[in-house]
Amino acid sequence: MPSFTLPVLNLGAALPVLIVSGWAMALLLIDLTIPQARRRWTGILALLGVAIALLVLVVQWNQTQGQSQHVSVFGDMLVVDPFALLLNLIVLLVAFITILFSLDYLPKAGIERGEFYPLVLFSISGMMLMAMAADLIMVFLALELLSIPLYILSGFARPRPESEESAMKYFLLGAFSSGFLIYGIALIYGATGSTTLNRVMMAIHSGAMSNPYLLIGAGLILVGLSFKVAAVPFHMWTPDVYEGAPTAVTAFMSVGAKAGGFAAMLRVFLAAFPALSTDWVPAVAVISALTMILGNIVALAQTNIKRMLAYSSIAHAGYILMAVAAGGEFGPSAALFYLLAYTFTNLGAFAVVIAVEREQGRGVALNDYAGLAAQRPWLALAMAFFMLSLTGVPPTAGFTAKLYIFRAVVQSGLIWLALISVLTSVISAYFYLRVVVIMYMREGSATAELRPALSLAVGLTSLGTLVLGILPGGIFALARLLQQILPGS
Repeated sequence: MPSFTLPVLNLGAALPVLIVSGWAMALLLIDLTIPQARRRWTGILALLGVAIALLVLVVQWNQTQGQSQHVSVFGDMLVVDPFALLLNLIVLLVAFITILFSLDYLPKAGIERGEFYPLVLFSISGMMLMAMAADLIMVFLALELLSIPLYILSGFARPRPESEESAMKYFLLGAFSSGFLIYGIALIYGATGSTTLNRVMMAIHSGAMSNPYLLIGAGLILVGLSFKVAAVPFHMWTPDVYEGAPTAVTAFMSVGAKAGGFAAMLRVFLAAFPALSTDWVPAVAVISALTMILGNIVALAQTNIKRMLAYSSIAHAGYILMAVAAGGEFGPSAALFYLLAYTFTNLGAFAVVIAVEREQGRGVALNDYAGLAAQRPWLALAMAFFMLSLTGVPPTAGFTAKLYIFRAVVQSGLIWLALISVLTSVISAYFYLRVVVIMYMREGSATAELRPALSLAVGLTSLGTLVLGILPGGIFALARLLQQILPGS
């Protein structure tokens, strides 16, 4: 009889994601016992769960720091390494800040329902699994775990028609893109005989490169992941979904979904397909250029700040795609640093949007920010700081992140792509600084409601944006540890 060996589970290595997913299931039960008037406690408990997961992650980081080996989990389906740990740190920070400002946003928007926080935690679990995925099947499962709660959260402001419409659009297009991804995985399996990333890479080096289904499968996987990060031409869902979804959800998906999508893209293309780089790098570079151009140019015409930030999110996906295309010594680490900088900056901008927004989705036009500097000088200063960071002005995190990206692209020889990124950054200055001009130079009666949790979220994101701008070296050094892990970097 053939011997059968149980796979090594190694649950301890996967403890942060197990805490988050287990906490989400516990909250579903706990919420049943919490009265409607005290639903805020569900959010506080969710915040506590994320904080515990962060603490465990820091302990794991201290234990693995300086080690080049990685730990396999669930029989090589997942892997814990510096790359996964840093991305999981970014994802948990996204969750912590999102839950923090949701404590104030949900009651104001009239949608304080207990299932909001478990859905956020389930989606976070998917993002963390995408960062740890070492198998294409796990990439697909993690993507669905990430996406399905987001479909529900997009329509969380029911019965508002725009919220329900955004959920339907996101669901239909998301399901369509998942079809591309799973078909691509099937073709990769057919060409290499495996879905495990390491075995796929070995099969390619052993002669599978001549199989035409391999390249087609890699292209389909690129399409599926490009949809998730809102890259052109797979961005169609982004403006409508961002505008119609509750603002806290928009902030969450603008950063969290990107982190998960780019985690999978970096892991798959640099760990499994480095031998195909001559084929996929030009495609990624062209998608990056188109994404930066369209995102920044169309944002010029927007008068709704959520829609403007949606096109801004598209443009920033293009900047991160530059680092994916660059690869080499600095590309992957530059992408990780950019994701961390973008997390603080974009969540901070959305925290200010939440403060200014009024009931029923009112207060999101750019003109609603007129006179904010006179009414709320510190809040206006924070918003101006975030806008400067998104533009890429020193000494903000956005400037340092773009500097690392430009260096990686220039060193890879993609000079034309670097020139496009510089030109589009100049274009972006117009619509970002327009917000600053409206706040400081136009008379108006802008109002903002700042409660303690929301104020703390604005303060934390402002501090993170500043620290990453003036003291980036340590974080970037941590990001470069992934060079030990991704063989294509």
